[in-house]
Amino acid sequence: MGFDQVAAGIDIGSTNLKAIIITPEGMVVGRASVPTPRRPDDQMIDATCLFSEVSGLLNRLCGSRYRIRAISTAGIGEDGTLVDARLRPLSAALPWFAPERQALFEMLSPSLAPSPLTGIDPDPFRTLTGWYWAARQEGHERAYAWLALSDYAAAQWCQSAFMSDSLAARTAAYLPQSGAWDDARVTATLGKRGLLPPVVRTGHVVGPVTRTGSANPVFAPDALVVAGGHDHPIGGWGITQLSPAAILDSMGTAEVVVTQNAPYPVPFPAGIDVAPGILSQGAALLCVEELARNLAWASRDSATGAMIAALFSGASKPDSFLESGCFIPGSHGGHTPAFTDDAPLAPLSRASAVVGALARAGETAIERINQLRAASWQANPAQPDVGTTQPDFYLSGGWSRAPGWVAIKRQLGSQPFRIVREPELTAASAALLAARALGWTPSVMDLLMPGEQHL
Repeated sequence: MGFDQVAAGIDIGSTNLKAIIITPEGMVVGRASVPTPRRPDDQMIDATCLFSEVSGLLNRLCGSRYRIRAISTAGIGEDGTLVDARLRPLSAALPWFAPERQALFEMLSPSLAPSPLTGIDPDPFRTLTGWYWAARQEGHERAYAWLALSDYAAAQWCQSAFMSDSLAARTAAYLPQSGAWDDARVTATLGKRGLLPPVVRTGHVVGPVTRTGSANPVFAPDALVVAGGHDHPIGGWGITQLSPAAILDSMGTAEVVVTQNAPYPVPFPAGIDVAPGILSQGAALLCVEELARNLAWASRDSATGAMIAALFSGASKPDSFLESGCFIPGSHGGHTPAFTDDAPLAPLSRASAVVGALARAGETAIERINQLRAASWQANPAQPDVGTTQPDFYLSGGWSRAPGWVAIKRQLGSQPFRIVREPELTAASAALLAARALGWTPSVMDLLMPGEQHL
């Protein structure tokens, strides 16, 4: 009996693991998800358990019908683990949201000299804080390499340590335009420059699959591992395959506005993350706004939390405090949210203030990315057909399916937008990367916007 060939994409999320398999034409023929396997006491992830769960997802999807010709993994930008020479984890992975990162960063930050060409501001959530922690755990002296969690399964399949360049860009120690490392920052946190594996460009082939992770292999004999990496740039890249000048507003744990293919800005702007462009010579530009953390903080009051949920679902309408400034969101880096002294006490009004402030923060992020994109092209019009094009705007992520929140985004926003129909944009875009590496030409419209008329 023969097997149908597919490309696979995996999304290693903070909350869930998601997998998609697609045909050479771009049809999704299988999808599955499970909760990300975190330890209940400290929310850390054992990479061995992670690999087992991912393998189980692929087994469930492929069964006796499909075999994977190429696979790419994407997901969490900052989490990872030190591994030994057999690529076995030496400790669990410290979550990017772990509270102890604040104290760790306070200890290491005095040793970090300015490094503006990293394209990212160091803060407690960056990979270098995880390096600092991991290098001080028991058994670290046996370390062979650092593996990002989003690359871990891929490294296991090809039995080769590597780091996707879009994940290297999340470390706050990598220079995305030159592809070099800031050795002083690496030494101050990880300790040894030699623990960094080779960096592979996202979308490029890492190598053949040499380990299946299962007694019932789901891989074709000539299967390939394709470098994936950071979820938001990969989702943004997928959208640019629909519209080259697109800007994506991805709303999940954080709200991340991203665009691809822009020239590298000079100088790198404060508050905008710069990463290597995917399958291009340009850059990916990202603006990150806190979303889930602000909602959780405001929802500590149960009545306000219930009204926030009602506003997101559309069950209730916001009042006039939607456009007030009495809620100050906590920004990226751990700053605490706050209500102003004159904030109302009524739950609907407080909820309206929270939701309005977060929607405006997202709109500001969109405006910043759009302005920076335009300015970068104006300074370096290498591809005027893209650089002079008015961008299309897309919304994705779990919150893009909350009708009340989407209506508020439309009310407070200045740009029309489409909602991405594929609910797992990251996994689908990773599968698209894998398919393209094989030379396949799947229909991106059918994959990401099924049922919608071609643009």
